[in-house]
Amino acid sequence: MTTEKDTNTGDRLTPVLRPVRAGNGFEEALEQILQVVRLGLVPGGERLPAERELAERLGISRVTLREVLKVLQDQGLLESRRGRYGGTFVLPRPADAGGEDELRRRIAEVDIEDVLRFREVLEVGAAGLCAAHGLTDAQATRLRDALAQTHDAPLGDYRRRDTLLHLTLAELCGSASLTAQYAAVRAQVNDLLDCIPLLVRNLEHSQRQHEALVEAVLDGDADGAREIMREHCGGTAALLRGFLA
Repeated sequence: MTTEKDTNTGDRLTPVLRPVRAGNGFEEALEQILQVVRLGLVPGGERLPAERELAERLGISRVTLREVLKVLQDQGLLESRRGRYGGTFVLPRPADAGGEDELRRRIAEVDIEDVLRFREVLEVGAAGLCAAHGLTDAQATRLRDALAQTHDAPLGDYRRRDTLLHLTLAELCGSASLTAQYAAVRAQVNDLLDCIPLLVRNLEHSQRQHEALVEAVLDGDADGAREIMREHCGGTAALLRGFLA
């Protein structure tokens, strides 16, 4: 049964909650619910809308929604309570939750949107160039090997191997200037990524995108490679905006 309080909560969330795009459902749903929490649209101690309502508004399955909520519970932002008056509640935020002062200090001088947009331009361009111009057998082997290194990578080493895969793709596009610019912007992206938790569900999703991307590049599908890379960058951007914006 929906109460007046639940209805009012739903109204407050209307500007933020919207159906996510199919490619990055988990990441974009996480971004939106993080915005709800960070903006105080559901104050500490109050309950989020029911799972069914949230899943419908976001356009995702309840299984995906529960994975999103579990991440936020693990981060100490939400709490699940059982019983007649149970549900998922927003936890009150301590004065300096999780070393937030340090986090803010690290990103204070970084224009996150600028970094993310520049990264997307470079990555999408590199993927398209590699696919359009084609790779030699030796280059294709390098790209496959870089992808293989990300398979079953230990959690603590995943970002390093992920970085090497993306740097390899940038290098293989044939533009030394693009490669140098990408190395610089990737360093900034990694500094931002170090401020947020590693999420296993996101890494699994990223790995599937990596595999599809490499396949598109090796098949010479420039449009496909650009679209997959654009979606891949969008997933990372959604997480960073959710945690850091």
